[in-house]
Amino acid sequence: MTAAPLCKPHAGRVAWITGSTSGIGWAVARQLAAEGAAIAMHGSAEASAATDARLAELQALGVAARYYPLDLRDAQAIAPLARRIAAELGTVDILVNNAGIQHVESVLSFPQSQWDALMAVNLSAPFHSIQACTPAMLERGWGRIINMASVSGLVGVAHKPAYVASKHGLLGLTKSVALELATTPVTCNAICPGWVLTPLVQAQIEALAQREQLEEAAARARLLGAKQPSQAFVTAEQVAAMVGFLAGDNAAQVRGAQWTMDGGFTAA
Repeated sequence: MTAAPLCKPHAGRVAWITGSTSGIGWAVARQLAAEGAAIAMHGSAEASAATDARLAELQALGVAARYYPLDLRDAQAIAPLARRIAAELGTVDILVNNAGIQHVESVLSFPQSQWDALMAVNLSAPFHSIQACTPAMLERGWGRIINMASVSGLVGVAHKPAYVASKHGLLGLTKSVALELATTPVTCNAICPGWVLTPLVQAQIEALAQREQLEEAAARARLLGAKQPSQAFVTAEQVAAMVGFLAGDNAAQVRGAQWTMDGGFTAA
């Protein structure tokens, strides 16, 4: 394969981003499409008008883009989806395991069904997608696996036992895969964002403002609190830019990293 132009470093590549209909995943899809990659978008729901509009936005950047709905709790369906993407778009070169779910509750009353769901989506699905995509990466002689973890993979957080456990596990999976592939052209890394201003977080801000009778700015400051010393949110676009770097040739020797983007939280 000839070298891609500097402005399109991922030209000729195919990227599969799980959970890419909104938030960080959508920002990653736009970033990689702008850099020339064909995009396999993924969400848990069937295609909608909003999904079609986002596909059109990606296609307007001059790349192929398709949408693939799948409930990632269905472990047996992940490998067949990878094969479908390969048949329709091309073999996956860049795998971004971004999809994740959350449930906040004390460990004393945390429902087993929620524990099982979080583990299935946040940890087991990345394992199955890595297992499905890596052989073709090795065969083609190039590949990038990027797992979207969290600062919750580095520290404990009360009332989030399943989320924290799944993200700690995802970092362990990242390191294990990176070491196994260390002498190959396939890398595996993780990104650990702190508070990212996504639509879900914005909803939390608005709920906090209403509940505590606060101005929105005060609610944002309360949410950031001591957990983001910069007192500023990470943006989805900043995370996406880091994905773009880790997916590139300049990151060939970044292996098993747990890249923090947390406004200084874990520096203390």
